[in-house]
Formats: sequence, structure tokens, C-alpha cells
Amino acid sequence: MKILFKLLLFIIVPHSFLFAQDKKQDSADRFVQLNEVVVSANKFTEKKKNIVQKIDLISSKYIAKVNAQNTGDLLSSTGNVFVQKSQQGGSSPVIRGFEASRILLVVDGVRMNNAIYRAGHLQNVITIDQNMLQGVEVMYGPSSTMYGSDALGGAIHMITKPVTLAGPGENLLIKGNVFGRYSTVNNEKTGHFDLNLGYGKLGFLTSFTYSDFDDMKMGDNYPDKYPNFGRRSTYVTQPNGSFIDSVVKNPDDRVQKFSGYQQWDFMQKIRYKQSEKINHLVNLQFSNSSNVPRYDRLQDVRSGTLRYAEWFYGPQKRNLYAYTLEALKLNGFIQELRFTASYQDIEESRQTRDYRRYDRFDSRREKIKVAGFVLDTRKVFGNNELTLGADAQLNKLKSVADRTNLQTGALSNLDTRYPNGDNTMNSFGLFAQHLYKFKNSKWILNDGLRFQANNLHSTIADNSFFNLPVTDIKQSPAALTGNLGLVYLPSEATRLSFGLASGFRAPNIDDVARIFESSTALQRVVVPNPDVKPEYTYTGDINFSYLLAQKIKFEAGAFYTIFRNAMGLAPFSLNGQDSILYNGANCQVVANQNINKAFLYGFNAAISADLNDHFSFLTTINYSYGRFKTDPEKTTAIYQQQADGTYKLVGANVSEKPLDHIPPIFGKTSIQYRNKIIMAEAFALYNGGKKLDQYNADGEDNPQYATADGIPGWVTLNLRASVQVNPQFQIQAGLENILDRNYRYFASGFSAPGRNFLVSVRAGF
Repeated sequence: MKILFKLLLFIIVPHSFLFAQDKKQDSADRFVQLNEVVVSANKFTEKKKNIVQKIDLISSKYIAKVNAQNTGDLLSSTGNVFVQKSQQGGSSPVIRGFEASRILLVVDGVRMNNAIYRAGHLQNVITIDQNMLQGVEVMYGPSSTMYGSDALGGAIHMITKPVTLAGPGENLLIKGNVFGRYSTVNNEKTGHFDLNLGYGKLGFLTSFTYSDFDDMKMGDNYPDKYPNFGRRSTYVTQPNGSFIDSVVKNPDDRVQKFSGYQQWDFMQKIRYKQSEKINHLVNLQFSNSSNVPRYDRLQDVRSGTLRYAEWFYGPQKRNLYAYTLEALKLNGFIQELRFTASYQDIEESRQTRDYRRYDRFDSRREKIKVAGFVLDTRKVFGNNELTLGADAQLNKLKSVADRTNLQTGALSNLDTRYPNGDNTMNSFGLFAQHLYKFKNSKWILNDGLRFQANNLHSTIADNSFFNLPVTDIKQSPAALTGNLGLVYLPSEATRLSFGLASGFRAPNIDDVARIFESSTALQRVVVPNPDVKPEYTYTGDINFSYLLAQKIKFEAGAFYTIFRNAMGLAPFSLNGQDSILYNGANCQVVANQNINKAFLYGFNAAISADLNDHFSFLTTINYSYGRFKTDPEKTTAIYQQQADGTYKLVGANVSEKPLDHIPPIFGKTSIQYRNKIIMAEAFALYNGGKKLDQYNADGEDNPQYATADGIPGWVTLNLRASVQVNPQFQIQAGLENILDRNYRYFASGFSAPGRNFLVSVRAGF
């Protein structure tokens, strides 16, 4: 510790004197950003200050500075996006209390959300390599007008690096980047390169990243009341090649055994510039991984011992093939046009085996193919900007499962996670977004409207497992959503915005037709319910910002959301029974059902300051609160974890119950130093605690992975620094979680990293 601080002082102090007379640095290094441009909210480039919706921008320079291990960690580093983890190979962003299928993931204008995005916790965001990104735009609040279903809490648009062509007088432009990173906390080894070859009209961009993560080590500084929180004291293995499962003692109970995995990501872009007005782009992306252990489930206990010998996601594969036509500066009614046709081929699987059950290795596999197109057009006339568009997404799912007897090699049929027949889900949308500047551009009107139609058809070919009463599920919901808001710019320094927006989410195949064992403390099995209806949100926003002397920026915002037809798991009857035998246990039958009403509200605030040409300061805070409004004639159980790991009924709430996915208060505080050679930052990340009675016992808050009182609050202290040796070569180092704090993010079944030293070397050419 002392050696590291002395090293940082040795690096920083001499250079701070040496470059004390430096002029203003690159604005991308500064915390106060002026005249930022966004592309997601209106589909075309627009100044951020003109958009009512709250939007955060994550630049390529910030991505390189943070040097995160995956895209989920990148989002979490901002202090504005909460991220849940069930395993090291997981990251489930939460925006304003909405998570997973209730927020929308977009890459290069293509929707990632598909027919099996679940409402629980997702890891799909890590299939986007943060090292190939030009930037990320996080949109808060309903984004359904521009993007359709799912964007109830917001949208995350990840934009990859562009292909750069040779400039005037150049025959060939060659540029690229390469870096390697090592982290001690999980023995991470990451390598990346990208190469751009640009001619006058034709260009190529290639990007590749490989990461190898070993088992993660948690912190050793435990909360006083919970000295054993999260410790991995035992695990299941087959010692000495015996092929017999044994529960053995973990020699270091801070090492989260069986949490490591590998991932590799490849991108190839080809750009052809037909003319000054017309561009063609081919975009190919491939992401693959090794098996990813489901760490939280490997902690589950049954009959006094660890339940699972194996529980892992099979290799998660995401393939994207896209073609984009971009036309600019056109004559006629349409002045700008962008058309993207895409095809996604996605595979995921779940592999499980109970302790000492060699006759039952269960494999459930999903293959989903998604075709889509997006057409966006823009017209600027007078003080008006009009965006018109259409889009479609066509999903086809194949769900298979089998059970292997490891002793004999015999295969047998197994119930699938989704219906084992034909599964399709298609959506079609038309939208218009309008922006109007008036009163000398001091007032800016934002308004928009979308019509969305969905069609879902799911069939059960083999009904022998459960004898379900319905084997053919059809839904065709449609919705009209919109947004209306005003931006007021009384001066260059002051901005005030008011907005109303509605969101829409059509039930997908995971909502309507899945069959699986819930991972809550109680043994429950989820069964299909063809009667669930679409969810709707109605959100009001107010946001304020003030810029003092072009150096200090104050930002604050608040929102209130009315949530209607909210889906949630609730007791259900299957063939007249409220429980069935599933995977060797008697399980309560539950199904997704529409809970009549829910509400959410919250606020965010931030102060960013460029104190001088070298020092900057930033602090953020985010808070949200949500409740289901329950039927007064029904009660909601509240459970508390006991010392032996079981749960006891301790009370009930008859009028309201907590909405799941609501994180505790969280934020970030940072101070940064920079000059032409050195960047150094000291920062703290923090989360408040959450009591167990504030968890949703029927949802996805995972109380079984918290303490008997809930999740403790925490603060981590961190340092990072970089040295620009020359224009092409940079060395980065960091010390994360300096105090070695032991903590978990709310709803996570995986403990966060302990003290971590990382170093990386970057070169550009």
C-alpha cells in the first residue's frame, strides 16, 4: 500500500510542476462537457441540450481510461447505472428500477432484445466488447417512441468504432490500437487489437479481444456483524479422478470457486463510399465464450448439503450480420436517410447436475434467429426537425432439452425451458419524432408518436411432461405510445426540461410460455400463462442544469412513473394443483400474471467541475423507490433468512409490497488530475444498504444471497493512473477496492472483487 502511494506521488508530483504552465487539455479529459452531440434519442445527430429525455454519454476516451473488464463494469463505473451480477460472467443493468427485458439494449441501431429476454437478470450486455466501442448513450425513461417495445425504464445504445477513409491527398490510411491488461483479483489476462485500413472510397476495420478470467477473489474486510458474509467455505468436486462427487473444504474461502470463464469478441466492418452523399456499411460481429458457471446457484443448499455438482451456462454465442445504407444531403422531402437490415444468430444453454446424481445431467438449449430492419429518415425545415421511420423484428426460437446418464451414456427426453414446437414473435412499428425551436431557440418542443403491432405464436409439440391445458398460444397486442416535452434555455448557462412519455412492452415467449425452476428461497416452478397482457408505463420527468463560469455544472432531475399491468410471479393452478413434483422436489406452481398497479419515483443529482486546467471533480447520487399496489384482500409474504440458511415467514403487507429490481441509493465521487503526460484519478463508488423487508419476496431480489438483515451498504476507494510515454504508447495502472471491502451489489449472488491491482499497456499507430 505505502509503496503504491509513494509511486503515484513520485509520478504525479514532478509532472504537475513540469506541466504547470500547460494550456487547456483535450475536452474529452474534462468532466464538464459542452455542446455534446447524441445520435440515439432522435436517430440522427442532435445537440444533447435540445433533447428533453435525460441522456448520459460515455465516450471512447472514458472507456479507455476506465479500462473495465466488461461492458457491465463500464456502465457501473459511471455511478449512474446500477448493475446486478449472478456470476462473474454476468452483468444486468438497471435503469430507474427497471431491468432485463424492461430496458432495451441496442448496438449500432439494432435491437438486441429478443423473444427470450427474461424479466429476471440478464448477462447479454457483456457480449458487446467495450473495447470496440466508440461510445455509449444511456437514455433514461421510456424510449418506446423511437425504439418500440421493452424500453420502459430506458435504453442503452452501444455504438462501435467507425471505419475511417483516407483523406484528400492520401492513398491509404492505416491506424490501429493494441493493448494488454492483467488484473490480480481474478488473474485476468486480456488482449485486444483493432486495425483500420482506409482508401479513398473503401475502408476496413477489424477488431478482436480475448479475455481469460480466473476465479474471482472477494474482499477480506467484512462488515462487523457478518464476518462470514459470502464466504465460499466448501464446494463440490471429484477429487483424485474418482468420478465421485465430494464436498470439500475451500483452502481459501475468499476465492469464489468455479466463477472463471473465457470470452472472445470479433468485429469486421467494411465501408464503401459511393459518393459524397451515399455510404454503404457491412457490420459483422461475433461473440463467444467458454462455459460460464452460474455461481449463485452453485451455492444453493438442499437437505443440508450443496445441491448442485454442476450448473453452468454453455457457450454464449452472439452473431450479428448487418448492412446499412446511409444517404445524406438529399434533395426533396427527405434530406437524410438511414436503412439497416440485420440478422442475428444467438445460442445459449443451461447445463445442470445435482450432487451425486450421475444419471441426470440435464441440458436445455435455445437457438434464436432474429431478422430485422430499421428505416430512419429526417427532414429539417425552418425551425422544425422531423424524423419518420419504420422498423420490424422477426424472432424464431427452437428450444430443445435432453438428459444424459453419465454412467451409461444413455440419452432421454427432458422438458424444455420453452415450448418444444414452433415459436415465433414478430413486431412492426411506425414512428414520428418532431423537434421545434421557437422564441429565438430558447424554447424547444419535443413530441413523438409510435404505433406498434406484435404477434406471438408458440406451440407445445410434446405435452407429456406436464399435461398443460394449453398447447397453442397466440397473442397479437398493439399499442400507441408517445412523448411530449419542453426544453427551456433562458441563457447559455441554464437549462430546464419537462417531459411526459409512455412506454410499452409486449409479452415475449419468456413471459408467456417458459417452464423453469425459480431460484428463490422457496421451491417454485414457473409454468406458462397465455393470458398475460402487455405492460405500460407513464412517466413524468423534470431536469435542471446550471453551468457556472463555464467550469462548474450542477445537474438534478426527478421522475415519477405509473406502471400498469406489471407482470410478476404469483401463485397459479396447473390442472387443479397448486404444487407439482419437479426436478425431484415438490414445488409450488407460479406463473407470470399482471399485477394491477405499481409506481416508481426517484431523483438523480450530479456536480462536475473543472477546477483549473489540471484538476476536475465529479460527484453523483441516484435514488429510486417502487411499490406494487396489492389487493387489500390478499396478503404478501415477507420472509427472513435464518442462521441455517432457511427462510421463516415473519410478516405480511396487505396494501403494498416492494417492487423488485429497485436498487438502494448509489453514486460516485471522483477527483482527477491531468496534463499532457499524466492522468490520475482517485474515486469512491458507494451503495446504500437495503433491509430484507424491503425486498420483493416473490420476485427477483434474491434474498437468499443477502444477510439475515438484507444487503449491507458499502463504499470502495480506488485509484487509477496513466502515463502517456509518447503519442503512440501509454501505460495504465490501477488499485481498486483499496480497503479490500467485502460486499455484494443488491440482488446479486456473487461477491464483488476484493483489492485488485491492474496494469495495462496500450499502443496506437
